[in-house]
Amino acid sequence: MATRPTDRPLDALADFPAIPAGWAYLDTAATSQKPQSVVDAITRGYGETYATVHRGVYQRSADMTLAYEAARRRVADFIGGQAEECVFVRGATEAINLVAHCWAGEQLKPGDRIMLSMLEHHSNIVPWQMVAERTGVAIDVVPLTDDQRIDLDAMAAMLTPAHKIVALAHVSNVVGSVLDATRATELAHGVGAKILLDGCQAVPRIAVDVAAIGCDFYVFSGHKLYGPTGIGVLWGRAHLLDAMPPYQGGGSMIDKVTFAKTTYAPPPGRFEAGTPHIVGVIGLHAAIDYVENVGLAAIHAHETALVRDTRSALAGLNSVRLFGPEDSAGIVSFAVEGVHPHDVATILDEERVAIRAGHHCAQPLMAALGVEATARASFGVYNGPDDVAALVRGIERVTRIFG
Repeated sequence: MATRPTDRPLDALADFPAIPAGWAYLDTAATSQKPQSVVDAITRGYGETYATVHRGVYQRSADMTLAYEAARRRVADFIGGQAEECVFVRGATEAINLVAHCWAGEQLKPGDRIMLSMLEHHSNIVPWQMVAERTGVAIDVVPLTDDQRIDLDAMAAMLTPAHKIVALAHVSNVVGSVLDATRATELAHGVGAKILLDGCQAVPRIAVDVAAIGCDFYVFSGHKLYGPTGIGVLWGRAHLLDAMPPYQGGGSMIDKVTFAKTTYAPPPGRFEAGTPHIVGVIGLHAAIDYVENVGLAAIHAHETALVRDTRSALAGLNSVRLFGPEDSAGIVSFAVEGVHPHDVATILDEERVAIRAGHHCAQPLMAALGVEATARASFGVYNGPDDVAALVRGIERVTRIFG
């Protein structure tokens, strides 16, 4: 992967046309802003080079098909997999549902168990609950450490041969804690379980190598990776994908159709029914190019420094409670005593600071933290010290207003 020195500050703000001067966008964990190179790639895709893929025999269709499959190879290189292991989906939510339906729904039986953690996004809880209700299996939940990391020691004690699938967030979308993914994988495999990792918050921030981790499934969404909405990736081990039935029926995913019987294409095509999000895939390719040109090591160092400065400043305010570990990856969640997070976010918006407030699609985690909601600031390559200063000034105003 491309890298750059980590002691150089990033100067990426000019690459992002949707961020006006003086606006602190601190909601990257929800969705990232898009660099001009991605906007340009999408514009070209619709305006100059657009055609369908995998169908036309005319030159432009062939060229677009080559670009589409080149993007698949780019994705595979980005996460250390193989192209035939990468399925294009609408996002991580669809990817998790696909695995839950087509792997767990086919493999699990009464007496089996699924293991999740307390900090999972709803998208990594609800699909497994649906499978559990349908198959009669049970779900176990790994607790957290005091600083809101997945407690792998507790997980080790909880795992049994009855566990068939473990599904965990690589980086928490609420508190930014980073999972020791390799150890989690080793623990799961130690009892014969498969493991799925939700990489939505990881791939924009840290280098990911699925081969080195050793996991069985890895999922992420393009729009959190400086790419377009409506496109995501499911990576799965080839033999697992090959054994899974299709998720949807339609065009492209077939080998041969008769009214007597239909046979299906091999993966990844088997799981890509219908006309795909062609230009979304092109935009995702451009986003990966952008991120690797900046360098993931530089991005991680930059965001870690912003988190450190933010936590240090907020820790000096007596009315602010911080959540998560000191070394969280690009995300700081907090609460202001006596003030609802929505009020915090509203006042910050008046100060031209955009944050997220709510349960962040992680209601079980909120319950574990003992709050209904938190305020969350999350950073990207376009943020800098001025954004941290604006956030802190805004929170100081909150404390003055609410006494």
